[in-house]
Amino acid sequence: MSQNTILTTEQINHIIKRIAYQIYETFIDEDTITIAGIANNGYVLATKIAKEIELISSIKVVLCEVKMDKNNPNSAVTTSITPDNYKNKGLVLVDDVLNSGTTLIYGVKHFLEVPINKFKTVVLVDRNHKKYPVKADFKGISLSTSSKEHVTVVFEQDHSYAYLE
Repeated sequence: MSQNTILTTEQINHIIKRIAYQIYETFIDEDTITIAGIANNGYVLATKIAKEIELISSIKVVLCEVKMDKNNPNSAVTTSITPDNYKNKGLVLVDDVLNSGTTLIYGVKHFLEVPINKFKTVVLVDRNHKKYPVKADFKGISLSTSSKEHVTVVFEQDHSYAYLE
């Protein structure tokens, strides 16, 4: 299959800024929020969003890396911080691509075991092929694709892009 660029570095940077403002508006009354990114690309995206939020607001951002087996999402989910760090606070779960919804819904399930003030989800690309009733509260783009097509997001030092193959 051929590779078609669907997001350029400039477009991704613009989306990150827009999502940071949306998160800020949603959590404006919070002193601290946790931005939890699903490893690997979700965490990279979460880090970029956290930096933008810190530039535009006084909200303290706690970063959290979420590790899970995407081939067996029902297995244990681990986080880089303890539940006490996000208990009774606002939390945003971030992933790069929302495909079937499996990864996001099991990530959400993990965080729902602890009381949270407000919970939102973010994806860069929403593919509209959900097998679970999950949605992204904030998304970069929605993309209708065939089930045979694959979206890949690449984060490099000074160059990021997403493509469809």
